[in-house]
Amino acid sequence: MGWLSNPSSQQRGFSLGGSTPSPEPEINLIPFIDVLLVVLIFLMISTTFTHYQELAITLPTASVSDNAPEVKQIHVAVSSDGRFAINGRVTERSQLASALNQNSPNKEVQVSIDADARAPHQAVMSALEAARDANLSNIIFSTQTKK
Repeated sequence: MGWLSNPSSQQRGFSLGGSTPSPEPEINLIPFIDVLLVVLIFLMISTTFTHYQELAITLPTASVSDNAPEVKQIHVAVSSDGRFAINGRVTERSQLASALNQNSPNKEVQVSIDADARAPHQAVMSALEAARDANLSNIIFSTQTKK
């Protein structure tokens, strides 16, 4: 019973720092706030410079006129297997440039390439080369709208 009632043995423990308990750790928020303020200032300064790097442009306006001159078009169709047709007539690749020359008496004609979505890239390039060989530079590609 003597060793249980000894007050000095009850206060002894496994504490290395003495008999006073250590304080709870605290998180110091001041350095965290300082870092956030520096980042905020950096972002505010850097975003003001991006405004001056933009190009100031004014888009032109156009009105649609009903009496616009009709542009003659030549339709070059490219099928999914790489065959060609000019204005509905099937044409071979070797005759494509000469057929474009025959259908365009003046060079103000517009070439509309109607290529199938699964047409080979080389076939479309062949149609472009044929238009270039015929000295036709007004070329458009036909598309359809999604429904």
